[in-house]
Amino acid sequence: MPQLEMMSALDYQSDVYKDAYSRINAIVIEGEEEAYCNYNQLAGLMPTDAEELQKLAKMEFKHKKGFEACGRNLGVTPDIAFAKDFFSSLHGNFQAAAATGNIVTCLLIQSLIIECFAIAAYNIYIPVADDFARKITEGVVKDEYLHLNYGEEWLKANFATAREELETANKQNLPLVWTMLNQVAKDAIELGMEREALIEDFMIAYGEALANIGFATRDIMRMSAYGLAAV
Repeated sequence: MPQLEMMSALDYQSDVYKDAYSRINAIVIEGEEEAYCNYNQLAGLMPTDAEELQKLAKMEFKHKKGFEACGRNLGVTPDIAFAKDFFSSLHGNFQAAAATGNIVTCLLIQSLIIECFAIAAYNIYIPVADDFARKITEGVVKDEYLHLNYGEEWLKANFATAREELETANKQNLPLVWTMLNQVAKDAIELGMEREALIEDFMIAYGEALANIGFATRDIMRMSAYGLAAV
């Protein structure tokens, strides 16, 4: 459905829209909360980068407040319990990696997978968002590129020693993204966001990140294929 036709078909005050929004809004709120906590944890694991990581964490907390305001603007109560379950697998894997000091895995989960997931979702959502949410989301997505860039630059500088762990972490965590996308596909459609577009935008952002770090095209194709059978 063309974008203008999709927008004209959306009723931001309908029960169907608000029901779907209660879960999508909760996901972005919880996603920003996860990012806030993850960057603060990384600051403890990476003392030389602690100041920069704490700045990133503060930005994520600000994003969370912005998305909470989006929900209030539509009179929607976010389903945080749903969102916590939605992120539980990635959350668990990040915590396990942090507990053993596996910084590379932590960065792949937060600075690559979660940031690319957020960038794809926000870019697809902006054209079909209500006016209030659009302004908030446009500001947030600019910041997310900075967060993605931090992870890319650190992993690029440490690529020789990080490569093996990156490939292992990718194999463990990328399939979770496809499961997550499938969980919210119906709700995303109610908000005017096409599942195929979300997948495509994520794949592009994630592939570009892997290329910037130092992976060759053949490696990126192989790494990006994990879990796609579930899509």
